[in-house]
Amino acid sequence: MRGWTKIILCAGVGILAAGCPKGKPDYQQGRKAENLQDYDAAYDFYQKALKEQPENAEYQIKFNQARFEAGAFHIKQGVKLREQGNLPAALGEFQRAAAMDPSNAMADQEIRKTSEILAEQEHKAAAADAAATAAAEAATPVLASMPPEIRPLSRAPISLHMVNDAKIVFDTIGKLAGLTIVYDADFPARRIPVDLTNVTLQQALDIVSMESKAFWKPVTENIIFVIPDQPQKRRDYEEQIVRTFYLSNTVQAQDLTEIVTGLRQLLDLKRLQQLNAQNAIIIRDTPDKLAIAEKMINDIDKARPEVVIQVQVLEARLDKMRNLGILPGQTASIGVVPPGTTTTTTNSGTNTSGTSSTTSNILTLQNLTHLNGANYSVTLPSFTANALLNDSTTKIIQNPEVRSVDGQPAKLRIGDRVPVATGSFQAGVGVGSTAGTGFVNPLVNTQFQYIDVGVNVDITPRVHPNHEVSLKVSVEVSSVTGQTNIGGIQQPIISQRKIDHEIRLKEGEANILGGLVEKTDTKSNNGWPGLGNVPLLHYLFAEDTKSYEDDEILIILTPKIVRMPEWTKANLRPLYTGSESIVQVRRDTEVRAPQADGAAPIAGVAANPGAAAAPAAAAPAQGGQSAQMRFEPRNTTLKVGEKATIGVVVDNVNDLFSVPFLLQYNPAVISVEEVQHGGFLQGGNQEIAIVQRVDPTRGQAIISATRQPNTAGVSGTGTIMGIVVKAIAPGNSNLSIVQVNAKDSQQKPIPLVTSEATLQVQP
Repeated sequence: MRGWTKIILCAGVGILAAGCPKGKPDYQQGRKAENLQDYDAAYDFYQKALKEQPENAEYQIKFNQARFEAGAFHIKQGVKLREQGNLPAALGEFQRAAAMDPSNAMADQEIRKTSEILAEQEHKAAAADAAATAAAEAATPVLASMPPEIRPLSRAPISLHMVNDAKIVFDTIGKLAGLTIVYDADFPARRIPVDLTNVTLQQALDIVSMESKAFWKPVTENIIFVIPDQPQKRRDYEEQIVRTFYLSNTVQAQDLTEIVTGLRQLLDLKRLQQLNAQNAIIIRDTPDKLAIAEKMINDIDKARPEVVIQVQVLEARLDKMRNLGILPGQTASIGVVPPGTTTTTTNSGTNTSGTSSTTSNILTLQNLTHLNGANYSVTLPSFTANALLNDSTTKIIQNPEVRSVDGQPAKLRIGDRVPVATGSFQAGVGVGSTAGTGFVNPLVNTQFQYIDVGVNVDITPRVHPNHEVSLKVSVEVSSVTGQTNIGGIQQPIISQRKIDHEIRLKEGEANILGGLVEKTDTKSNNGWPGLGNVPLLHYLFAEDTKSYEDDEILIILTPKIVRMPEWTKANLRPLYTGSESIVQVRRDTEVRAPQADGAAPIAGVAANPGAAAAPAAAAPAQGGQSAQMRFEPRNTTLKVGEKATIGVVVDNVNDLFSVPFLLQYNPAVISVEEVQHGGFLQGGNQEIAIVQRVDPTRGQAIISATRQPNTAGVSGTGTIMGIVVKAIAPGNSNLSIVQVNAKDSQQKPIPLVTSEATLQVQP
């Protein structure tokens, strides 16, 4: 007996297991995990269930929802970890979110953003790779992509004070930087004043160009060309380049057209081609305009934000009807049957049905006196007993998801398309001359249009940078509730509940658009007057009918952002673009004052790199007399805050053209305030160029005095300049010339013997 029990039990279990759908246990486990908001576990269980039954639509929907929720959860966790500074763990969370839900673009964005931060921490390795790539590209000669850039032999800051012809000023700056200056044939002679203090080579050339109403351009790395600043000259000489910009985030041709229109209006571009097929823009213009266009395109060419909107439509309908009572007939009649009235019934064949005929005599007034009870017929009312109970409950639950791009409308239609007839009458047409012949009957052309009945959702989202979403929403819930006859055609009666409004929600915030509640209570009493209102007895003489209808609709919208615009600091940073007539860009280093650099070369040496520096003491000059360079006075006493001018004097020089030297002093005791012109190098009426660069932190000053180009040097003894010093603290300081490189008009070195000066500062 026990053996048969076990066999029956095993058979029952087998039958139950065979009847259980595949994947059902995993699906149930996934539902439990989803209720606990353990989306990772729900994702795994739903995935297993879907593998068992790939064709199961319910499994597919739940799996996609769990995948989305799990991806969003890991993105939030990654953002928290990144804010805590744990970049590797944050990157792992973002990568897991991308692996679970590849359609979530925000995961890719966060991966890129976190990777960029990690890349900044590994900048050295990236720089080494970039250098290796640049070296590999340099090994293969290619066409030039940009105009030449100047590479001066020295980028030391320049201080220049002179009033002379513009060409001489340009030549002086060129010699100091080791550049060759060439001029346009129409460049005019113009005397300009130049007062430059601690400026870069680029700034010096730009300032002198503005004063001389000219502009300059590099021809090679060490040759620049100076041209009069005229519109025609700029068109003739300004360099132009061609570049193709490929855009990756424009979808429609209209998007590309808007970008092209903006570039034309803002930059006044004339040579610009839009290629819709390649999603590209080709521009030919100056490098400055192309640099501005590149920044504008990089700022605009961003993927539009995307949002997933979860729409929940809940409809509950309850219908109740009660009909109880006995409904008696409400009419009675008495009829008079005159004497002599006969009724004849004829049967045909075997059928039970036949034909009956009634023959009535005419009732006269005389016959009324002979009427008796047999001449009357009475029709009594009938009684109908009703006992009806009808309950119906309807629940409709819909949970669709709509994904839309920022600013683009999304439409969702769930339901049926119901035809609605529309008709137009066409009159008859006569084809003959005689009426009534050749006449075509009137026709009615019936046309149909289809109406969407069900759940209709139209949403246009707008994603804001602060993770809020504005929604322009139109939600309609409709159904066919009956039929009506219009013009001989049955037309549907459509019940409609519709909401149109605009809202702004935070990401993940659920909003109830409206609970549409419709309640209808109907009560009717049909019976005999008086008796139909008596308590309890009215059920015998009346019928009570009660109907109750309750229809409630709840619509919930929940937006979730899956892609945000990737605005970087570079996109938000403004860009200097020059003036209205001259569009140009500048690097930050070109508009700032140069920083002190103790390793910078001497300005005079930089102008003539081939010459060697002269020693502080050298062999006697020609004629047996040593050329000297000394300070006058040699000993000076100052009080704190006072200034004094120390003259730099040369003795017994021959054909002296330029004197660059390096001055050393104690920066804690004195400071060099200014370098003044002396009269020796001027030769009476010639202007000299004095270049100075003072480093107060190191106590050094690079000073150079040079005569005008193509002039002879001066010979003899005299003061070449005056150095203004200021006492800043008590103590002693020596003024020493530690390096000098004097040259004659043939650019040959002149040996000079130098000396020191002593300054004493008192409190």
